[in-house]
Amino acid sequence: MKKLLTIAATLGLISTASVAVQASPQEDLKEFRAYFAERFPDVPFKEYVNGVYAIDQASREQWEAIEEFPPYELNIDNGKTAFNTPFKNGKTYASCFRNDGDGIKQDYPYYDSATGKVVTVESAINECRSKNGEEPLKWQKGEIADISAYMAYTSRGNKTNVVVPGDEGAMAAYTRGKNHFYAKRGQLNMSCADCHRSNAGNRIRADLLSPALGHTTHFPVYRSKWGGLGTLHRRYGGCNKQVRAKPFKPQSDEYQALEYFHTYMSNGLVMNGPGARK
Repeated sequence: MKKLLTIAATLGLISTASVAVQASPQEDLKEFRAYFAERFPDVPFKEYVNGVYAIDQASREQWEAIEEFPPYELNIDNGKTAFNTPFKNGKTYASCFRNDGDGIKQDYPYYDSATGKVVTVESAINECRSKNGEEPLKWQKGEIADISAYMAYTSRGNKTNVVVPGDEGAMAAYTRGKNHFYAKRGQLNMSCADCHRSNAGNRIRADLLSPALGHTTHFPVYRSKWGGLGTLHRRYGGCNKQVRAKPFKPQSDEYQALEYFHTYMSNGLVMNGPGARK
């Protein structure tokens, strides 16, 4: 524990790059990309969809071998089956989504001005169930992760295209997510940005810290640590725990806002989920 606190204190000395409070989302995105282009000048933009393996050549060969026989393959199959299995009323998930739910994950999350909420793929899945008289699924793993994985798979190759309209509510949600990303929290007093922006490419214990750019393109992910597939909000909760902060509930307004900002920062990168990680 003492060693971990020392590492955290050292990382904390490397301050997160200041971000203009009043910057527009477009300006934020331009600055975010420029930061990583300068930090890793030899890494092409398109490579960031591969997460830490864009910068960790030592582990990349092993990861590529795993992806040849992906551990999430059964999850995709299970998700496809669940997606196409009729509810008790005879309808399927396809009835709730544009283009029958095929190849649309790149447009999520989005801000729904009618409800004043950020809509993620997982929240849309459970909303679809509620509309059709079904009980909601648990948020972090299991069937909801399988369905999300199937929807991600059908969206592979499509470029992330999250929109932040000029709507006051959308801007408030985006700003809330941005503030969460840069805010220090927990006993270790660290932010998302401390690890995945300022210290991307550095090591904490045995792990190389991944760049935030491209993070959201490959979720949900099958993590060896989990022994299964998990959603992005499951990972958010794990990150909060690692800095000794109390996690927010999955699909809370806080995590939905964080996902909104986080995914917007990967606009222009292709979807390649689900993925496999340590």
